Order: sequence, then structure tokens, then C-alpha cells
Amino acid sequence: MLQQLTYWHWFILAALLIILEVFAPGAFMLWIGIAAGVVGTVLYFAPGMTWEYQFILFSIASVGSILAWRGYRSAHPVTSDEPTLNRRGAQYIGRVFTLDTPIVNGIGKIRVDDSTWKIEGADCPVGTKIKVVGIENTVLRVEVAG
Repeated sequence: MLQQLTYWHWFILAALLIILEVFAPGAFMLWIGIAAGVVGTVLYFAPGMTWEYQFILFSIASVGSILAWRGYRSAHPVTSDEPTLNRRGAQYIGRVFTLDTPIVNGIGKIRVDDSTWKIEGADCPVGTKIKVVGIENTVLRVEVAG
């Protein structure tokens, strides 16, 4: 069966892998599908290639395409117009709030929009304006707003 592999077998495999990528995205099957397309194209122009060389070429093309994509992505990272979209606490850095409850022994709570956050900072009485300067896990770091 393997001795009868032709270029259209590789093109079908390429199409199936790319379709699989559409239904289960992860940008992995796409590059393997492209490698299958490369093998199909090479086999179209060199139909006498044995199945062993076809699989070696497929392996090299698969690894090469994945490494090329990773290299391209590290050199050209994706930038976002909303870098804090899924980092809720980071969205509060720089905002100023008024304390509803005092900070005692460096720990307190603050109501931010529709939730309550634990805060750490210098002891302050109720009514003090504080500014969020950082976040560690789920604790907001604050200082007195000046």
C-alpha cells in the first residue's frame, strides 16, 4: 500500500489536516498540513520517489514549518489594543479609589466596581484616597494618592 502513494494522497492528507485545524484550532495541524502539501508538490514533479523518502521529506518539512512559524512569531509578537483584557486586576493599576474601610496592619479591602478586592499598603483611615500601584495574585498593592 505504501509503495502506491501518489501526490494526490498527500494533497488529500494536507486538505484533511487543514480542515482539522479549522475545527480544532491551535496552529499545529496547519503546519503539518502544509508539510503534506509540500511533499505532494515534490512528488508531483518527482513521481519516482519511494515512500521512505516521502516520509523523511514529510518529517523534515513538518518540523521545519513548525520551527519556522515559531521563529517568526517570536520575532513578530502579537500586539493588542487591549493588553489587560483578561487580566482584571491589571486594569485597576493607576486608578484612584476612596477607602470605605480602613487599612489596618497593612491589609484592607476595597470595593472596585462590582467586586471586593483585598489590598495591601500603609495603614490609612476611612475616606483616604488611595492609588493602585501593582497587583500580586489577587491582592492589589496601594499607596496614598498624592
